[in-house]
Amino acid sequence: MKRRDFFKNGMLGAAGLGILGASELEAKDKKGKKTVLSDRSKDQWTDMNGHQQKVPQRMKAKTFDVVVVGGGLAGICAAVASAREGVKTALVQDRSVLGGNASSEIRVLVNGVNHLVPDWIPERETGIIEELLLQNRFQNPQESFPYWDHVLYDFVDREPNLELILNTQAIHAEMSGNTIKTAVCWQNTTETELHLSAKQFIDCSGDGLLAAKAGAEYRTGREASHEFNEKYAPKKADGWQMGTSILIHGKDYGKPMPYTPPSFAIPFTLEGSHPKRKVQSYTEGYWWCEVGSEFDIIEDQEEMRKKLMGYVHGIWDYIKNSGEYPDSANFALDWIGSVPGKRESRRFIGDHILSERDLVDHKHFEDAVAFGGWSLDEHNPGGLENMKEPPSYFHKQFSKVYEIPFRSLYSKNINNLMFSGRNISQTHIALSSTRVMATCALMGQATGTAASMCIKKKTSPRGIYQKYMNDLQDILLMNDAFIPNRPSNLKNDQFKKANKIIASSTASGDVELLKDGWSRDLQKSTNHWMSKGLPAEVQCEWDEAVDLSSVIIKCDTNVKVNIMMRHVYKNKIYTDKVPPEMLKSLSLEARVNGKWVELGDVDNNQTRRICFEFDQIKTTGLRIKLKETYGAVAAKLFEINALS
Repeated sequence: MKRRDFFKNGMLGAAGLGILGASELEAKDKKGKKTVLSDRSKDQWTDMNGHQQKVPQRMKAKTFDVVVVGGGLAGICAAVASAREGVKTALVQDRSVLGGNASSEIRVLVNGVNHLVPDWIPERETGIIEELLLQNRFQNPQESFPYWDHVLYDFVDREPNLELILNTQAIHAEMSGNTIKTAVCWQNTTETELHLSAKQFIDCSGDGLLAAKAGAEYRTGREASHEFNEKYAPKKADGWQMGTSILIHGKDYGKPMPYTPPSFAIPFTLEGSHPKRKVQSYTEGYWWCEVGSEFDIIEDQEEMRKKLMGYVHGIWDYIKNSGEYPDSANFALDWIGSVPGKRESRRFIGDHILSERDLVDHKHFEDAVAFGGWSLDEHNPGGLENMKEPPSYFHKQFSKVYEIPFRSLYSKNINNLMFSGRNISQTHIALSSTRVMATCALMGQATGTAASMCIKKKTSPRGIYQKYMNDLQDILLMNDAFIPNRPSNLKNDQFKKANKIIASSTASGDVELLKDGWSRDLQKSTNHWMSKGLPAEVQCEWDEAVDLSSVIIKCDTNVKVNIMMRHVYKNKIYTDKVPPEMLKSLSLEARVNGKWVELGDVDNNQTRRICFEFDQIKTTGLRIKLKETYGAVAAKLFEINALS
């Protein structure tokens, strides 16, 4: 039987189970007999500890409020956001490490809004994704990808309402009408069938197998230009999808390092190639080592991986042995990827399909929950098998960020399903920009927060859109997300009601701007207050006592500079250091019964959003003492919330 026929007929043998990981809960073997994934009735086990005959128990059932499938940056942010809102959450990842394309297995840079024109200035993402990147700056100054895996693991593992389930793929959805009841999963390390029941599901897995098995509508390939009035789409729709890549890292060993290619290497040359396909570095790999598909890109994935393994060695052989690059003599491969990084497969259909026009026209959405600004970076769909075309067309770069609506993040036809990442409701051309990981992480924080609201308000994602969008946006903004054209307007924020705000010194901005609802300087407006030096103080007063239980401060981490791992830095756009502008040391006091009382003191702050929580008090004044930054001579604040 041919490979394609094998997949189409849904046949399943025992050996195929571990490879496919995508069969029905009950499938038929070659003799037509029903089998169950966890059935071990024929297991002939003698446990020598007591000489007992045993049957392994390989099925477990667990119940959560929210199940997030996919442990890339979108899934991490979704799961953490959900758990922090107090609901019981599971994060299911099919690999041994977190991070998806950013993990040590694949090593793609965490790009987002990196290069707005004309000056190539970033507009960095804040919220949970920035917490992650800042934590990496503190814990991983060596910029090690394997250590980055453990930074991510620590970030997830420490959340009290979050259970991490690794080496596990969601392979089936048990349904009740149009509602997912249970995700049936297979954990390959323990040979265990897991039944994870929940009220809300978020598929952040990229390929979206759970969503597909649930019956969620989706599409693949390229839309015709007339369908969404897209300038950069083909005139006629087709099946092409952007491909997958394998990266390599070279290292200078300080002595001649010969290279002999393996038997599976595919001969490669840049002769006759499009001139934009270049060998520019021996250390960072080549994202254009890519193969795409115009058919079922998921079914073709293993064939593509095999080709890419050959191509990547062919490229290195060309560099080392063609004579074109004599300065590569001392370089050798220090790391070679074996897991291809994917760009595109299923795109699920929501109540809105995000399109090229939405992005390039900067359409304003009342339900905006995230933003992007990476260029329209549509890769040559054939990759290395279409060398005459450029590796990517880079149709357009943006001068400002665009909005991403919540209606593109939940399923049109499955009641309790959301998605974040490259599988959201969008066209192929829109995907060419939104697919970068920091942008996907923002979507994750939005869906995780929305899922927790669905639990608390006993509604669906569509119900959140219809009744609670302002609440969702305010929670996201309170938790340091940024939504273009949408300032924070928390109903219980007493800071906005302060009768007087006083600063000990002012170098720029206005202390009154701390209550304008904006957590960063915008392109045409200043939204900060900065002291002349340190130490400095900010104080607010109320004529009548107010009830408070928390204070949130948004300090400066310079969102105009990238802080992802990157070994090449230029023009002050990238840094491998902790942002010197960030506050390191501060304290909070409140006037209670006429006396100043200390509510909290932070000596080693590592976040942009600094939160003080305390037992509820009645106060007529707050005083924030700013003591030290990580190097800047003054402190800059953007927003303060004082919450009852």
